[in-house]
Amino acid sequence: MLDHVTAVRYVTPLREGGSMPGVVEGADQGTYVVKFRGAGQGLKVLVAEVIVGELARRLGLPVPRLVTIDLPPAMARYEADAEVQDLLNASPGTNLGVDLLPGALGYDGSRPPDTALASRIFWLDAFTANIDRTWSNPNLLTWHRRTWLIDHGAALYFHHSWPSKAPSAERFAQQPFRVGADDHVLGALATDLLGAHGELAPLVTEELVGDVLDQVPEDWLETTDHLPDPPAVRTAYRQHLLARVRTPHVWLPGSAA
Repeated sequence: MLDHVTAVRYVTPLREGGSMPGVVEGADQGTYVVKFRGAGQGLKVLVAEVIVGELARRLGLPVPRLVTIDLPPAMARYEADAEVQDLLNASPGTNLGVDLLPGALGYDGSRPPDTALASRIFWLDAFTANIDRTWSNPNLLTWHRRTWLIDHGAALYFHHSWPSKAPSAERFAQQPFRVGADDHVLGALATDLLGAHGELAPLVTEELVGDVLDQVPEDWLETTDHLPDPPAVRTAYRQHLLARVRTPHVWLPGSAA
């Protein structure tokens, strides 16, 4: 499981996104961007953040440390902003904390990653169907002269259909990536996608995927008629990821693998 931290102070909201994450200080003296379980996007966004973020980490991509973070109920009492207060009151229990990178800047292309890293990032986005890494919303940071990946809640879109439909790993495996090189923020730099696939795909084993899924808190895994308990939900995610990694000719631009 991810490291667990208790929040001690809510610092400020971040209003750039629709979910309104907030900067929070932890009892471990760390500072985190917290994504709240009570935000309108729901728990599946937090699940995608952990799965894709921890998958990226195990594939050697730069991702800020993720933790689970508990907000004491009393914290909401001291917030003057009614919207923030409502969000805190709606988020008891385990939330997601992303290590705040002090002084990091939003990616603007002035310090681009090299071709190898750009290709690996594009590969990860295509593999996990993350459509949210465009120039309108890069979801990249520049910190200590490196490019860091953040915000993966839009990936793994297939799980949003689970309440009404049975999981279909093969359907996800056959879905092309909807973001082309012209639209992806690193598309012009990602010139070695086949090399990235050859490097990363063999690492996406059942063991690695299982380890990644073990990082997701059990109470974030929403059960359905088709997925009656958390182990069944984890199995569905594992099947989807392993099925997709075998079909790069469908979702990876330029792949004939």
